[in-house]
Amino acid sequence: QVQLVESGGGLVQAGGSLRLSCAASGSIFSINVMAWYRQAPGKQRELVAAIRSGGSTNYADSVKGRFTIYRDNAKKTVDLQMNSLKPEDTAVYYCNCNVQVVTTYRWLEVWGQGTLVTVSS
Repeated sequence: QVQLVESGGGLVQAGGSLRLSCAASGSIFSINVMAWYRQAPGKQRELVAAIRSGGSTNYADSVKGRFTIYRDNAKKTVDLQMNSLKPEDTAVYYCNCNVQVVTTYRWLEVWGQGTLVTVSS
């Protein structure tokens, strides 16, 4: 009923930048939290950044000052601008949204398929 499509992943050198984008589509009435998670090899999935509908944000300590999360409510997208990338940022990045669907007005947690970010040293 609700889909998240991610884009922007790829290979980048340390110190470089990437911008990830996630577009939500389907029978969406509203979206509360939009977030980016990541999972590095051998590690558990962790929250990278989150943004609420009101605009408040949360960032993992490891990315503060380097990453910025943005949302466009009209387009139903959430972007993650990643600057000063480090090899430690290498991971599969997942989009996550808390979505209220039409008709039933139920809230759902929806995940994207993930996009790989590789930062070379």
